[in-house]
Amino acid sequence: MEAPPHVFLIAGEASGDLLGALLMRALRALRPDMRFSGIGGEAMAREGLASLFPLGDIAVMGLLSPLRHLPQLLERIDRASRAALAAEPDCLVLIDAPDFTHRVARRVRRARPALPIVDYVSPTVWAWRPGRARAMRAYVDEVLALLPFEPAAHQRLGGPACVYVGHPLLDCLETLTPSPAELAMREAEPPLLLALPGSRRAEVARLMPVFGETMDMLAKTCGPFDVALPVVPHVAEEIERGLTSWRLRPRLLSQDQKFPAFRRARAALVASGAATLELALADVPMAVAYKVAPIEWPLRILVSVDSIVLPNLVLGERLVPEFLQGRATPTALAAALEPLIRDGVERGAQRRGLAKVREHILAAGNSPSARAAERISTHITKP
Repeated sequence: MEAPPHVFLIAGEASGDLLGALLMRALRALRPDMRFSGIGGEAMAREGLASLFPLGDIAVMGLLSPLRHLPQLLERIDRASRAALAAEPDCLVLIDAPDFTHRVARRVRRARPALPIVDYVSPTVWAWRPGRARAMRAYVDEVLALLPFEPAAHQRLGGPACVYVGHPLLDCLETLTPSPAELAMREAEPPLLLALPGSRRAEVARLMPVFGETMDMLAKTCGPFDVALPVVPHVAEEIERGLTSWRLRPRLLSQDQKFPAFRRARAALVASGAATLELALADVPMAVAYKVAPIEWPLRILVSVDSIVLPNLVLGERLVPEFLQGRATPTALAAALEPLIRDGVERGAQRRGLAKVREHILAAGNSPSARAAERISTHITKP
């Protein structure tokens, strides 16, 4: 009897773990006997994946963090490559984190040229290092894009085949949509504010002190409020370390408590990343901060987009205020958040813009994970 189809998945960070879990569920809906192996986090584990090693081992960012963790990263790349080859899967699926997943893909392609490789989540070739698009053709058969403008970007840059499948957060839309009672709770006192300093160790370490001081300033100008901070497990130590400088102790939430908190939150202070789109779909006004290592900041001249915030990119305008590097100060962030906490002009304008972002994402249709699963299934030859 022929073995059931087998997909090897590699997720490199918390947002990819969620995408991977939804994808596994969708693939299993197509083929109940589908087998999985690879690397993921808690969400993928709940879908039955026994991860080769903890997700936190590879959730690093920028230029310096990978260098500091280089011996471990090289070992993990080698280990993941060997495991992918030993598993003899029918398809290799890369989920975001291109600095790690693409290095594995290149090794696997050299050893098994015929193995289909699908990249789920396009690298930001339209913003940073556009030459990656053409280079990907050597080891990626198809890119499944989350944002509507990405297929055209790959075509323009000479990248691999790219199909827009929509953002998998649509599969979570029900859990992100506030009920009438939860909307009423948003206007109750004291308001709930969210702090989301990121899912990578370096960004958490850089942003936690700034976020803490911002909350202190807001407490003086906005009166009492509650703060909730969803914790990604692999950065829990960095969160606790950062909280030693906070005077206003937040309520720490598990990932299961995250979306319920989104539905009740008045506003959020968030690191640039996938969480900004989650907040947009939940209709939570936000201010965005981002910091990289000082030695990396001069490389901003190589970035070819005007914003790094996903809702702004989807909408094509500066809706959400963003504060990068030296501009990400407690004073600036508190000033941006204060009118979002109060029911004023700025809050109303951002909420109207977030509704447009939601419309753009909804235009892709329902169940992007199902469409991604269908595309991946075309690369699997087993009957």
